[in-house]
Amino acid sequence: MPKKKSAAEDLAPRKALALEVIERLKKEYPEASCTLDYADAWQLLVSVRLAAQCTDARVNIVVEDLFAKYPGVAALAAAEPEEIEAIVKPCGLGHSKARDISACMRMLRDKYDCQVPTTFEELLALPGVGRKSANLIMGDVFGKPAIVTDTHCIRLSNRIGLVDDLKEPQKVEMALWKIIPPEEGSDLCHRFVLHGRAVCAARKPECSRCCLKEICRTAQQDSGQ
Repeated sequence: MPKKKSAAEDLAPRKALALEVIERLKKEYPEASCTLDYADAWQLLVSVRLAAQCTDARVNIVVEDLFAKYPGVAALAAAEPEEIEAIVKPCGLGHSKARDISACMRMLRDKYDCQVPTTFEELLALPGVGRKSANLIMGDVFGKPAIVTDTHCIRLSNRIGLVDDLKEPQKVEMALWKIIPPEEGSDLCHRFVLHGRAVCAARKPECSRCCLKEICRTAQQDSGQ
């Protein structure tokens, strides 16, 4: 009987594919950064909550007024949720987003002396903060290993062949941790966003001009190779 492959051997082809994807996207998008505008960690916490089912571009416009009126954690924590909602309503889901932002800022004020906590577990415990948001803060603010599984990351990871038919964000995240060097995760996810918007759109990917077409599973299948 043939010898059964070890888990490491099974992952080897995907690790090699991941490294090639990383290098190609680095050449295509040398600058990898968050598309949400922020000056402080607490501002990114607010913006990423507003970005749910809303474009980053709209969020960046809306938070200008929000941060001008409430320039710090304490000021925003002191605001009533209804006051916050009046400003963030253009982002959609204004009631729930304002409620979460208010509760989050009040926890930062009361428990963390208006500072954003630096551990993943503490971030997850903040109101309105899920794994995607916590990973974004860990990677962009604190420079820690992070994988942000937003819609672009999930879509591209499946199309390219880094994961197999995984749609649940946490499952995609766990699968990617096994094949992506920790120090590359955060920037790769930012490049997935850029590539997803520019080339690999949800409805109609433009495979003919994609820098990954020779190594992407979907592009190869569509071309009959």
